[in-house]
Amino acid sequence: MADGPAASAATATAPHEDFERIGAVADAVLYEGYLLYPYRRSSAKNRVRWQFGVLFPRDWVEADGPVTPTVSGSADSWYQRTECLLRAPRPDASVRVRLRFLQLQRKQVQETGPDGRHRDVPSLRTGDGTVHLTFDEAVPREATLTLHLDERAVQGTTVPVGAPGGTDTEPLPGGAGRVVRVREELRGSVTVTAERIAPDLLRLQVRTTHTGLGPGPRTARDEALRGAFIATHTLIGGDGAEFVSLIDPPAALHDQARACRNEFTFPVLGDDPPTARAVLSAPIILPDHPRVAPESPGDLHDAAEIDEILTLRTMLLTDEEKREARATDPRAAAILDRVDTMPPEVFARLHGAVRSLAPARPAAPPGDRPAWWQEGGDDGLSPATDTVLVDGVPIGGGSRVRLRPRGRGADAQDMFLAGRTAEVAAVFHDVDGSVHLAVTLDDDPASELHTWYGRFHYFRPDELEPLEPAPSDTPAAEA
Repeated sequence: MADGPAASAATATAPHEDFERIGAVADAVLYEGYLLYPYRRSSAKNRVRWQFGVLFPRDWVEADGPVTPTVSGSADSWYQRTECLLRAPRPDASVRVRLRFLQLQRKQVQETGPDGRHRDVPSLRTGDGTVHLTFDEAVPREATLTLHLDERAVQGTTVPVGAPGGTDTEPLPGGAGRVVRVREELRGSVTVTAERIAPDLLRLQVRTTHTGLGPGPRTARDEALRGAFIATHTLIGGDGAEFVSLIDPPAALHDQARACRNEFTFPVLGDDPPTARAVLSAPIILPDHPRVAPESPGDLHDAAEIDEILTLRTMLLTDEEKREARATDPRAAAILDRVDTMPPEVFARLHGAVRSLAPARPAAPPGDRPAWWQEGGDDGLSPATDTVLVDGVPIGGGSRVRLRPRGRGADAQDMFLAGRTAEVAAVFHDVDGSVHLAVTLDDDPASELHTWYGRFHYFRPDELEPLEPAPSDTPAAEA
């Protein structure tokens, strides 16, 4: 998306269809960290849950002081704020906003006593041998609103969102007991406003706020989660409008993109490239146009998982571990069923895939070839003394530069290093013919240590700005 959105507004797909196209990624965000391998209640990893996009009541969040947005976006908060740019040349353009979240549901197993009364128990085995465990579940919820991008959009539209509380009771076979599921009411609001900053360009803001009453300030987080919005994220679709990438905006809109203020969420283009009709604003960092690998047969509740490794490890669980996992949560049981019945040809696809192939480079005259293509390996290359021209300045070991990383991915490291100054340690040539420069940061107190054991930051030449002038700009020495 280096040149910005290219889809024609006249042929734009309806917003709800664009939402369907990013549904798999949105679901991965919704259930990110819901339950982790080995999918058992007794696992330490599954005793601390719900870490992303959690909105608590404001009083509870700020009991120890106002909350401050972090780069990671994972800190608990009482609101989320999304701002993005969109082109809307049509007078009847509109946007559709869909808020999605989980509502916590406490699943409590109760045993029937001799007197017919029920008492809470951590687990219960019924006469058919099935084990039932007390464990927290979650119910998916969503709310949708539409904003027409006319003059009234500046005032904005606010709608209440949330989910009702309730209690469901499920009797267990043979009168052994029951399962009681309890949900607390959730109350919040979504406000959508649009500010026109050019004739066909608008800045859209979506603010989601928890408006419910909070528990006492000393309430533990596990207990406060009963009244929280969990895994909160937003889908935004345009009808007669196209969104602008905030990660890699066109040069003409760079300043407007940088001015967008996002708190506790990270908006990215959500549909298939090169179109730009939908945005996914998630509490985790994603690249533009994210997608789930087509080889993946189903969600493992960790969007960064390696399916093959987790599938193999799940296959190796003992029968007792699998019984506990099945009793922990229905989604865990579904994972085990999928792994246990996975056909060999589906499993084989998890081993890896080639996404793209670059054409082979034509053979160059021997004198022009990189040295590693010749007999003798790296003869002729010297990382410490080689140089590369950047803006007419030869840059090599000892040169001082300013870092200008290009935002072409989801690497948060670039956010921290942009604008910092550094010293080049070496020039390295890759086997594909590209060049990377190893640098150490000027203000890094451990730079000498990093240099000693060879740990550097690496940048392409076009991501560096020389701090020394070009030779032609250097005044001639006096005779």
